Amino acid sequence: MWKPPVRKTVMTMSNLLNTSSTPSAPADKMTHPDQLLLHMCCGPCAEYPLEQLRLQGYEVSGYFYNPNIHPQQEWETRLANVRRLAELKHLTVYENAEYREQQWRDYGCTARSGQCQICYALRMNAAAQFAAQQGFRQFTTSLLVSPYQNYEAIVRTARLAARRYGISFLEQDFRSGYRKGQEMAKADGLYRQKYCGCIFSLGETKPKYRDRYLESFGLDLADLPRRLTGQ
Repeated sequence: MWKPPVRKTVMTMSNLLNTSSTPSAPADKMTHPDQLLLHMCCGPCAEYPLEQLRLQGYEVSGYFYNPNIHPQQEWETRLANVRRLAELKHLTVYENAEYREQQWRDYGCTARSGQCQICYALRMNAAAQFAAQQGFRQFTTSLLVSPYQNYEAIVRTARLAARRYGISFLEQDFRSGYRKGQEMAKADGLYRQKYCGCIFSLGETKPKYRDRYLESFGLDLADLPRRLTGQ
C-alpha cells in the first residue's frame, strides 16, 4: 500500500540538512555559476557524467530522487550504490526518500511512452525545484548517458522544469561515454542493474534476468503488472 512520502536530504560526507520544507532560495544564497546539481538515476550512470563535468570545471553535487525504482529492495540497493559512489568520489549527495510503487501500478492503463514521460517529468521537476530551493543556478541529469532512454524527451522535459523554477538546464550528450561509465562502475565494484527501474520494466527485461530478480525479491511473474502494447 502506498504511504505518504517521507522526505529527507542527506549530505553523505559530513553535514545533515533537513529539507522537509525548503523555501525558495534568497538572492544571497545563490551558488557560484560553476556549481551544478546532478540528478543521479543510479551510481553506474553517474560515473561518466560526473567525471566529465568535473573535467569541465563544474563543482558538482548529486541529487537522488527516483520513486520509480521498484520494488523497495531494488530502490534501497541503488541508493546504497549511489552512496558508495559518493564516498569513492568525495561527492556530496542529497537524497529524497519518496517511493511510489503503488502509484506506478495504477498507471497500468498507460502505454510505455506515456509512463516514461510521467517518469521524466516527475524527476526533472523535483530536481529543478530542489536545485532552485538550494540556490543552484543549473542542473543536469545522469539519464543523459543512457542509450536506452529517450534523450530528446528528457531534454525537453528538463528545460520546461528549469524554466518553471527560474534556473537553467545543462544539456550534455554523455551517451558516447556509456560503455566507459559502465567499466568505471565495474572497477569501483558498483552494482549494475539489468532493468530500467519501474515494476513494469522489471517484467519486460530479458527472462533470464527477470526470473533471477523475481526469485531474489520473493515475487512471482503473476505479481508483475502489464502495460498496454505500443510505444
